[in-house]
Amino acid sequence: MTGDPGEGRTSDAPDLPPRRSVPARYRFLVFVLATAAGILGFRAALSPFGGTIDTMLGARIPAFYLMMTGGLLVGHWWTLRTMEPRGWAVVRLGRGQFGWRQVFAGLALGGFAVGGPSAILLLAGWLRIEPSPPGDWWHAALATLAVLVPAALWEELLTRGYAFSLIRDALGARRAIVVTSVVFGLLHIENAGATWQSIALVMLAGIFLGSILVALDSLYAAWAAHVAWNFVMAGVLHATVSGVGMGSPNYRTVDAGPDWATGGAWGPEAGLLTGGGLLLGIYIMLRRRRRGVDS
Repeated sequence: MTGDPGEGRTSDAPDLPPRRSVPARYRFLVFVLATAAGILGFRAALSPFGGTIDTMLGARIPAFYLMMTGGLLVGHWWTLRTMEPRGWAVVRLGRGQFGWRQVFAGLALGGFAVGGPSAILLLAGWLRIEPSPPGDWWHAALATLAVLVPAALWEELLTRGYAFSLIRDALGARRAIVVTSVVFGLLHIENAGATWQSIALVMLAGIFLGSILVALDSLYAAWAAHVAWNFVMAGVLHATVSGVGMGSPNYRTVDAGPDWATGGAWGPEAGLLTGGGLLLGIYIMLRRRRRGVDS
Protein backbone atom coordinates (compact mmCIF):
# COMPACT_ATOMS: atom_id res chain seq x y z
CA MET A 1 0.00 0.00 0.00
CA THR A 2 2.82 2.39 0.65
CA GLY A 3 5.89 1.41 -1.29
CA ASP A 4 7.66 0.36 1.93
CA PRO A 5 10.06 -2.58 1.87
CA GLY A 6 8.30 -5.81 2.70
CA GLU A 7 10.92 -7.12 5.06
CA GLY A 8 12.84 -5.72 7.99
CA ARG A 9 12.33 -2.37 9.62
CA THR A 10 10.63 0.24 7.52
CA SER A 11 11.80 3.71 6.61
CA ASP A 12 8.33 5.15 5.93
CA ALA A 13 8.38 7.39 9.02
CA PRO A 14 11.78 9.11 9.08
CA ASP A 15 10.50 11.79 11.44
CA LEU A 16 10.22 9.29 14.30
CA PRO A 17 13.30 8.62 16.45
CA PRO A 18 14.59 5.06 16.83
CA ARG A 19 12.80 2.76 19.23
CA ARG A 20 14.24 2.35 22.67
CA SER A 21 16.33 -0.74 23.26
CA VAL A 22 13.47 -2.70 24.84
CA PRO A 23 12.60 -5.52 22.40
CA ALA A 24 9.27 -5.24 20.62
CA ARG A 25 7.86 -8.39 22.24
CA TYR A 26 8.37 -6.92 25.70
CA ARG A 27 6.84 -3.60 24.69
CA PHE A 28 3.85 -5.49 23.32
CA LEU A 29 3.56 -7.48 26.55
CA VAL A 30 3.57 -4.24 28.55
CA PHE A 31 0.85 -2.91 26.26
CA VAL A 32 -1.30 -6.03 26.70
CA LEU A 33 -0.95 -6.02 30.49
CA ALA A 34 -1.63 -2.28 30.80
CA THR A 35 -4.67 -2.60 28.53
CA ALA A 36 -6.01 -5.55 30.53
CA ALA A 37 -5.58 -3.58 33.76
CA GLY A 38 -7.35 -0.62 32.19
CA ILE A 39 -10.26 -2.74 31.00
CA LEU A 40 -10.72 -4.30 34.44
CA GLY A 41 -10.50 -0.87 36.06
CA PHE A 42 -13.09 0.67 33.75
CA ARG A 43 -15.34 -2.34 34.17
CA ALA A 44 -15.32 -1.88 37.93
CA ALA A 45 -15.70 1.89 37.73
CA LEU A 46 -18.51 1.98 35.16
CA SER A 47 -20.74 -0.79 36.47
CA PRO A 48 -22.46 1.33 39.18
CA PHE A 49 -23.02 4.25 36.79
CA GLY A 50 -24.29 2.64 33.61
CA GLY A 51 -27.81 4.02 33.93
CA THR A 52 -26.58 7.49 34.85
CA ILE A 53 -24.29 7.65 31.83
CA ASP A 54 -27.10 6.56 29.53
CA THR A 55 -29.38 9.25 30.94
CA MET A 56 -26.73 11.99 30.59
CA LEU A 57 -25.98 11.10 26.98
CA GLY A 58 -29.53 10.32 25.99
CA ALA A 59 -28.51 6.98 24.55
CA ARG A 60 -27.85 3.49 25.79
CA ILE A 61 -24.17 2.91 25.11
CA PRO A 62 -23.13 -0.72 25.60
CA ALA A 63 -20.79 -0.88 28.58
CA PHE A 64 -18.50 -3.07 26.48
CA TYR A 65 -17.68 -0.15 24.15
CA LEU A 66 -16.81 2.18 27.02
CA MET A 67 -14.87 -0.51 28.84
CA MET A 68 -12.80 -1.43 25.79
CA THR A 69 -12.22 2.19 24.75
CA GLY A 70 -11.12 3.20 28.24
CA GLY A 71 -8.92 0.15 28.70
CA LEU A 72 -7.19 0.59 25.35
CA LEU A 73 -6.59 4.27 26.02
CA VAL A 74 -4.99 3.37 29.36
CA GLY A 75 -2.88 0.68 27.68
CA HIS A 76 -1.71 3.10 25.01
CA TRP A 77 -1.07 5.91 27.48
CA TRP A 78 1.06 3.80 29.82
CA THR A 79 3.03 2.04 27.07
CA LEU A 80 3.71 5.19 25.07
CA ARG A 81 4.62 7.11 28.23
CA THR A 82 7.12 4.52 29.43
CA MET A 83 8.39 2.92 26.23
CA GLU A 84 8.23 5.43 23.39
CA PRO A 85 10.14 8.74 23.17
CA ARG A 86 7.61 10.31 20.78
CA GLY A 87 4.54 9.24 22.72
CA TRP A 88 1.24 9.40 20.86
CA ALA A 89 2.93 10.32 17.58
CA VAL A 90 4.04 6.68 17.32
CA VAL A 91 0.43 5.61 16.78
CA ARG A 92 -0.41 8.69 14.70
CA LEU A 93 -2.45 10.28 17.48
CA GLY A 94 -0.03 13.09 18.28
CA ARG A 95 -0.77 16.76 17.83
CA GLY A 96 1.00 16.74 14.50
CA GLN A 97 -1.29 14.00 13.20
CA PHE A 98 -4.49 15.92 13.93
CA GLY A 99 -5.57 18.29 11.20
CA TRP A 100 -9.01 19.29 10.03
CA ARG A 101 -8.14 18.48 6.44
CA GLN A 102 -7.15 14.96 7.46
CA VAL A 103 -10.28 14.50 9.57
CA PHE A 104 -12.61 15.84 6.88
CA ALA A 105 -10.87 13.68 4.28
CA GLY A 106 -11.51 10.66 6.50
CA LEU A 107 -15.16 11.63 6.97
CA ALA A 108 -15.66 12.09 3.23
CA LEU A 109 -13.93 8.83 2.30
CA GLY A 110 -15.82 6.80 4.88
CA GLY A 111 -19.18 8.33 4.00
CA PHE A 112 -18.88 8.10 0.23
CA ALA A 113 -17.37 4.59 0.18
CA VAL A 114 -20.62 3.14 1.54
CA GLY A 115 -23.03 5.98 0.69
CA GLY A 116 -22.29 5.99 -3.04
CA PRO A 117 -22.93 2.26 -3.57
CA SER A 118 -26.03 2.45 -1.33
CA ALA A 119 -27.42 5.28 -3.49
CA ILE A 120 -26.92 3.13 -6.59
CA LEU A 121 -28.74 0.23 -4.90
CA LEU A 122 -31.61 2.55 -3.95
CA LEU A 123 -31.90 3.83 -7.53
CA ALA A 124 -31.86 0.25 -8.83
CA GLY A 125 -34.61 -0.74 -6.37
CA TRP A 126 -32.39 -3.33 -4.67
CA LEU A 127 -32.58 -1.31 -1.47
CA ARG A 128 -35.96 0.13 -0.53
CA ILE A 129 -37.01 2.77 1.98
CA GLU A 130 -40.05 1.82 4.04
CA PRO A 131 -41.96 3.83 6.67
CA SER A 132 -41.38 3.02 10.32
CA PRO A 133 -42.87 4.37 13.57
CA PRO A 134 -42.47 8.17 13.84
CA GLY A 135 -39.81 9.70 16.05
CA ASP A 136 -37.30 12.51 16.46
CA TRP A 137 -34.69 12.05 13.71
CA TRP A 138 -32.16 14.42 15.26
CA HIS A 139 -32.36 12.86 18.70
CA ALA A 140 -31.96 9.41 17.17
CA ALA A 141 -28.99 10.61 15.09
CA LEU A 142 -27.20 12.04 18.14
CA ALA A 143 -27.92 8.89 20.13
CA THR A 144 -26.54 6.82 17.26
CA LEU A 145 -23.37 8.92 17.17
CA ALA A 146 -22.96 8.52 20.94
CA VAL A 147 -22.79 4.78 20.35
CA LEU A 148 -20.76 4.77 17.13
CA VAL A 149 -17.94 7.08 18.26
CA PRO A 150 -16.61 4.84 21.09
CA ALA A 151 -17.45 1.70 19.10
CA ALA A 152 -15.22 2.88 16.25
CA LEU A 153 -12.49 4.18 18.56
CA TRP A 154 -11.90 0.92 20.42
CA GLU A 155 -11.73 -1.03 17.15
CA GLU A 156 -9.26 1.48 15.70
CA LEU A 157 -7.07 1.44 18.80
CA LEU A 158 -7.07 -2.35 18.86
CA THR A 159 -6.34 -3.00 15.18
CA ARG A 160 -4.62 0.16 13.96
CA GLY A 161 -3.06 1.50 17.14
CA TYR A 162 0.08 0.33 18.94
CA ALA A 163 -0.06 -3.24 17.64
CA PHE A 164 -0.19 -1.88 14.08
CA SER A 165 2.83 0.31 14.83
CA LEU A 166 4.89 -2.66 16.06
CA ILE A 167 3.95 -4.82 13.05
CA ARG A 168 4.71 -1.91 10.73
CA ASP A 169 8.18 -1.55 12.23
CA ALA A 170 8.91 -5.24 11.81
CA LEU A 171 7.24 -6.09 8.49
CA GLY A 172 6.36 -2.86 6.71
CA ALA A 173 3.10 -0.99 6.27
CA ARG A 174 1.63 -3.31 3.64
CA ARG A 175 1.86 -6.38 5.82
CA ALA A 176 0.73 -4.46 8.88
CA ILE A 177 -2.42 -3.47 7.01
CA VAL A 178 -3.07 -7.05 5.87
CA VAL A 179 -2.48 -8.65 9.28
CA THR A 180 -4.58 -6.15 11.21
CA SER A 181 -7.35 -6.25 8.60
CA VAL A 182 -7.67 -10.01 9.04
CA VAL A 183 -7.99 -9.46 12.79
CA PHE A 184 -10.51 -6.68 12.14
CA GLY A 185 -12.67 -9.05 10.10
CA LEU A 186 -12.46 -11.86 12.65
CA LEU A 187 -13.67 -9.47 15.37
CA HIS A 188 -17.04 -9.47 13.60
CA ILE A 189 -17.38 -13.20 13.01
CA GLU A 190 -19.87 -13.65 15.88
CA ASN A 191 -22.18 -10.86 14.68
CA ALA A 192 -25.69 -11.87 13.67
CA GLY A 193 -25.95 -12.96 10.05
CA ALA A 194 -22.20 -13.21 9.46
CA THR A 195 -21.22 -14.98 6.22
CA TRP A 196 -17.95 -15.55 4.41
CA GLN A 197 -18.80 -12.61 2.15
CA SER A 198 -19.58 -10.22 5.02
CA ILE A 199 -16.37 -11.09 6.86
CA ALA A 200 -14.34 -10.74 3.65
CA LEU A 201 -15.88 -7.29 3.08
CA VAL A 202 -15.08 -6.26 6.66
CA MET A 203 -11.48 -7.33 6.06
CA LEU A 204 -11.49 -5.21 2.91
CA ALA A 205 -12.86 -2.34 5.00
CA GLY A 206 -9.88 -2.88 7.32
CA ILE A 207 -7.52 -2.48 4.36
CA PHE A 208 -9.42 0.69 3.41
CA LEU A 209 -9.07 2.14 6.93
CA GLY A 210 -5.44 1.07 7.17
CA SER A 211 -4.75 2.78 3.85
CA ILE A 212 -6.25 6.00 5.21
CA LEU A 213 -4.09 5.73 8.32
CA VAL A 214 -0.90 5.28 6.29
CA ALA A 215 -1.64 7.70 3.44
CA LEU A 216 -2.86 10.53 5.67
CA ASP A 217 -0.48 9.63 8.53
CA SER A 218 -3.31 10.03 11.02
CA LEU A 219 -5.32 7.61 13.12
CA TYR A 220 -7.75 10.47 13.66
CA ALA A 221 -8.53 10.30 9.94
CA ALA A 222 -9.11 6.53 10.03
CA TRP A 223 -11.31 6.91 13.10
CA ALA A 224 -13.33 9.64 11.36
CA ALA A 225 -13.76 7.42 8.29
CA HIS A 226 -14.91 4.54 10.50
CA VAL A 227 -17.50 6.71 12.28
CA ALA A 228 -18.76 8.22 9.00
CA TRP A 229 -19.04 4.77 7.41
CA ASN A 230 -21.19 3.46 10.26
CA PHE A 231 -23.22 6.66 10.61
CA VAL A 232 -24.22 6.68 6.94
CA MET A 233 -25.64 3.19 7.40
CA ALA A 234 -27.20 3.58 10.86
CA GLY A 235 -27.96 7.30 11.14
CA VAL A 236 -28.80 8.23 7.54
CA LEU A 237 -30.05 5.05 5.86
CA HIS A 238 -31.42 3.46 9.05
CA ALA A 239 -30.03 0.14 7.84
CA THR A 240 -28.36 -2.59 9.85
CA VAL A 241 -24.65 -2.20 10.61
CA SER A 242 -22.63 -5.41 10.67
CA GLY A 243 -25.84 -7.29 11.38
CA VAL A 244 -26.85 -4.95 14.24
CA GLY A 245 -30.00 -2.84 13.97
CA MET A 246 -30.22 0.59 15.61
CA GLY A 247 -32.88 3.29 15.94
CA SER A 248 -34.89 3.96 12.78
CA PRO A 249 -37.53 6.67 13.38
CA ASN A 250 -39.82 7.59 10.44
CA TYR A 251 -38.19 5.29 7.88
CA ARG A 252 -35.83 2.38 7.42
CA THR A 253 -33.86 0.91 4.52
CA VAL A 254 -34.58 -2.74 3.77
CA ASP A 255 -33.06 -5.34 1.49
CA ALA A 256 -35.02 -5.78 -1.75
CA GLY A 257 -32.41 -7.35 -4.02
CA PRO A 258 -29.85 -10.16 -4.22
CA ASP A 259 -27.80 -10.54 -1.08
CA TRP A 260 -24.53 -10.56 -3.02
CA ALA A 261 -25.22 -6.94 -3.98
CA THR A 262 -27.10 -5.62 -0.95
CA GLY A 263 -25.36 -7.46 1.88
CA GLY A 264 -28.60 -9.07 3.04
CA ALA A 265 -29.27 -9.05 6.77
CA TRP A 266 -25.73 -7.80 7.48
CA GLY A 267 -26.40 -4.46 5.81
CA PRO A 268 -25.11 -2.66 2.70
CA GLU A 269 -21.47 -2.84 3.83
CA ALA A 270 -21.44 -6.56 3.01
CA GLY A 271 -22.56 -6.08 -0.61
CA LEU A 272 -20.18 -6.37 -3.54
CA LEU A 273 -21.10 -2.87 -4.72
CA THR A 274 -19.79 -1.49 -1.46
CA GLY A 275 -16.68 -3.58 -2.04
CA GLY A 276 -16.22 -1.56 -5.22
CA GLY A 277 -16.50 1.65 -3.19
CA LEU A 278 -13.83 0.37 -0.81
CA LEU A 279 -11.49 -0.54 -3.66
CA LEU A 280 -11.92 2.93 -5.14
CA GLY A 281 -11.04 4.49 -1.77
CA ILE A 282 -7.98 2.24 -1.43
CA TYR A 283 -6.87 3.24 -4.94
CA ILE A 284 -7.21 6.94 -4.09
CA MET A 285 -5.15 6.49 -0.92
CA LEU A 286 -2.53 4.42 -2.76
CA ARG A 287 -2.09 7.14 -5.39
CA ARG A 288 -1.84 9.78 -2.70
CA ARG A 289 0.75 7.76 -0.79
CA ARG A 290 2.82 7.19 -3.93
CA ARG A 291 2.79 10.91 -4.71
CA GLY A 292 4.01 11.59 -1.18
CA VAL A 293 6.83 9.03 -1.51
CA ASP A 294 7.85 10.33 -4.95
CA SER A 295 7.97 13.92 -3.71
